[in-house]
Order: sequence, then structure tokens, then C-alpha cells
Amino acid sequence: MTAAPARAVMAALSANEDAARFVGGAVRNALLGEPVSDVDIAARFTPDEVIRRLEAAGLRAVATGIEHGTVTGIVNGTPYEVTSLRRDVETFGRRAVVAYTSDWAEDAARRDFTINALYAGEDGTLFDYFDGLSDIPARRVRFIGDARQRIREDYLRILRFFRFHAQYGRGEADRDGLAACVAEKSGLKLLSGERVQKELLLLLKANDPVPVLRVMQASGILAGIFSCNVNLLRLERLTAIEQSNATGRDALLRLAALMPDSAAIARDVAHALRLSNEARDRMVAAAEKDERIAAPVANSRLRELMYRAGRERTRDQLLLRWADAGTPTGDPQWQAMVADARDWQPPVFPVDGNDVMALGVPEGPEIGVHLRDLEQWWIGHDFAPTRPELLEKLRSLVSRF
Repeated sequence: MTAAPARAVMAALSANEDAARFVGGAVRNALLGEPVSDVDIAARFTPDEVIRRLEAAGLRAVATGIEHGTVTGIVNGTPYEVTSLRRDVETFGRRAVVAYTSDWAEDAARRDFTINALYAGEDGTLFDYFDGLSDIPARRVRFIGDARQRIREDYLRILRFFRFHAQYGRGEADRDGLAACVAEKSGLKLLSGERVQKELLLLLKANDPVPVLRVMQASGILAGIFSCNVNLLRLERLTAIEQSNATGRDALLRLAALMPDSAAIARDVAHALRLSNEARDRMVAAAEKDERIAAPVANSRLRELMYRAGRERTRDQLLLRWADAGTPTGDPQWQAMVADARDWQPPVFPVDGNDVMALGVPEGPEIGVHLRDLEQWWIGHDFAPTRPELLEKLRSLVSRF
């Protein structure tokens, strides 16, 4: 709140009146002591007035979500989403008809959880309309008002309930919220794959998503997302490996860990969740179980796999096979393999067909034969031979052909 760009946006909107407040994630995370990324602002003005005030202050205003009442103010390259206060007029389970309002309590009432409905003035004064401040120290994720009604307004809130508990919650999930999610779980089928994907990957990126996923499995929520059986034990082991070896929280690999080792199922899941082509291909590659990867594997063999199959695919397979093996997270053999897969960069083969033809070999299949033999010799020597050494070996191969 004290950053110069944030103060510039607030000054443009407030003009010495209570017309703009920080809201949502930035306030929640600041109170929880969690990192703050995006800073959102709520304003009592319509989007047109927000744009007018920002531009009058010499700030750039972009209508990034005007249909939702959102304008992005940009100061020195830093974006701030400014959303006009709204109240729900009618809801459909996937979207809502809203009207603008100047009432802060009405705006708070349409939000999902108490910890997301906290506002902070420019001077840091907190505004709490639904006792969210008591839920902050308890790290309790609680719906505002009637939980089932909140969910019926947007069924994505079922997934958000579990995601927020995985990210910020402590202990057991709120009983009323969990009961409402179970009662309304049939509404999940109304959601688009893109919306489910976003929440699911955010949930999987939590420090340890497995306890929440177990609750979702026991309550039948996961069955509404996946048509296949999920492998929570493998995900639990993968999460422990990531935590112990500082490999980072990889939501897509965690999703792959949940899935059976089936390329067909991976494709179906990727399609249902509307994953990008790149993410789909990675899922499929991870599902194609590579039996050659097991501890111990010699460094030279591992590097050949990375060179042939790709570094990312090999690394994904390594981590999944380690999780399958059930060996300790500090196993030195697996640790060495993962470190090599992380640090080693597959080199580019420094010889091509022009080098073969320069030795008098005519265009045709013989060129490919020589290149394959030479490349295999190079790989067999752990990629160590230099280009001059490779050319010398090539001459020997050509002369004996």
C-alpha cells in the first residue's frame, strides 16, 4: 500500500474521500503474512468514471474487463485492477447479472469467502463486513452467508473452497462449507474445462495439496472432475520429493502424477481440462512410462535418454519413477539422477550432411547411415568428442563403407 505506484492510483481515485479501497487477496495475504502478488482495488465509481479519473491524473487506464466492471490502471509498468462496486441482480451458477452500487457492504456480500471480503483504506484502516478478521488467525475458509446459496451463484466456488483451504487453511475444512460443496457437487458439470483447469492447477500448486484432495476424493468431488481413478499415493510421494529436494512445485507434473500411466487417459484429461497443446504433450509424455528409468542409471545412459527423448520428458519420468519406487526422499542415487537431469544441457550434434558430402559421399541414404553411426559413437563416448575428432571418425567410417 505504501508503494509509489499504488499510492498514485489511490490518490487518483480517492481525492480525499472514501471512494477506493484495497480488497481481496492483497489484504488477505498481508494479514496472513503470505506473499502478495496482484494488488486489487475496489472503487465506488462506474468504470467510465474510473477511467476518467485515472487519465486525469496522468495515469494509463486499460479497459481489461469492462464487462465485469474492471479497469486496469498502469503506473510505471505496474498494473492495478480497479473494479467498480457491484451487487448481484441474478445468478446462473456459472455467471451473474450485476449492477453497480456505492455500498461497500453490498459489494462484500457478493464475494465468496470471508477472508476475501476484507478491505483496507489508503491509510491501512481495515473494513470487515462478515467477521473475516476472526477467520484470519484461525486460517479458516468460510463462505459468506448461506454456503449452498453462495455455491449456486457460481459452482466454481466448490473448487475454490478446496483450493483456498489447501493454500491458506489449517486443520479440518469448515464443516458447513464442506457439507454445502458435497450437496451441490452435481453443479460441477456445468463448468467449462478452462475454469476447472485454472482452479485445479492452483490447488495442485499448494505446498501440500494431498490432504485436501483426500477429502475431495472421500466426498465424491474428485469423481466429478476425473472419470478415471486417481493415484493420490504417487502424488503424495512426488510432493514429498519436491519438498525435500527443492525441485519446485510443478502443478502440471503433479496432475500427471495423479493420472494412470496411460497416454489415452492423459489425452482425455487434457482435452476435458482444455489444456494447451504444449501441456497436453507433456502430460502424454509423462504417462508413457519409461521402464529404462530406474535407480541406478549411469550418467552416460541418463544423458542419452535426455538427448533422445528430451530433457523435460526425462526429468518428468525421473520424478514419477522415483515416486513409484517409494524410496526415501533423500535417496542419493535418485538425487544424483535428478540433479544431472536438472543441470545437464543436451549438446547439439556438430556434424551434418554437408560434412559427409565433403568427403565425396553423394546425396542419398548413405549420408543418413553415416550420420547415425557417427552420432551413436559420439553418444557412446558421453558426447565428449569434439568436432575435429568427429570429422576424423567420419573419415574412418566413410573409408570403410
